[in-house]
Amino acid sequence: MRKNGIIIAIDGPAGVGKSSVGRDVASEIGYKFISSGKMYRAVAWLCVKNKINLNDEDSVLLVAQKNPITFLNSGDVEPVLMVGGTKLQEELYDENIAAATSYVSRLRKLRNFLVEEQRRIGSDGGMIMEGRDITTNVFPDAELKIYLDASPEARAERRVAQLKGKGLEANYDEILGMIKKRDEQDSRREFNPLKRSDDSIYLDSTSLSKEEVANKIIELYKATVKNLKK
Repeated sequence: MRKNGIIIAIDGPAGVGKSSVGRDVASEIGYKFISSGKMYRAVAWLCVKNKINLNDEDSVLLVAQKNPITFLNSGDVEPVLMVGGTKLQEELYDENIAAATSYVSRLRKLRNFLVEEQRRIGSDGGMIMEGRDITTNVFPDAELKIYLDASPEARAERRVAQLKGKGLEANYDEILGMIKKRDEQDSRREFNPLKRSDDSIYLDSTSLSKEEVANKIIELYKATVKNLKK
């Protein structure tokens, strides 16, 4: 057992609900929650702000190194992300930032740098971290590793419902196409592609509610902690 508990690492494809489920589980068990993708978005924000060439790997790495990413405890299960002393929240979800993120997240030097940062942040445990390579690369030694999955069709339906719930237009076919394209990109990425580790527990959420998925993970957490205390 680590200083603050165990590490729960969650991987899975885009739109499967890793963040929403992760937050719910963290709230229930008293852990902190970190979405590793926000760190890549933060670097993308820095690059856009400072007009960095997204194809210049060394320049992207340098701006990330000069503006450390930290997480400020706010009383919530998910600490507020800060970069270079600036608090970032809604800014991370701007369309321009999303587009830039797809570029910087492919850069090997940046990925290696952020992986070390993620390990530093979560090393004491008491943490749920989600992403695309958390179980395989960031925390291969995590006490509980989960691969959360769902069919592309189910993920598209959830995204449509989410957008319509916000009063926004949503085209199912377009969203399904985007999800399938993202799956292909993530699985074929040259460095640390999305894949299920041999020792991850596979959870197919296609026909499960968010609450049912969260309850299954909480059960796995309790069983893991119990075994570690033997």
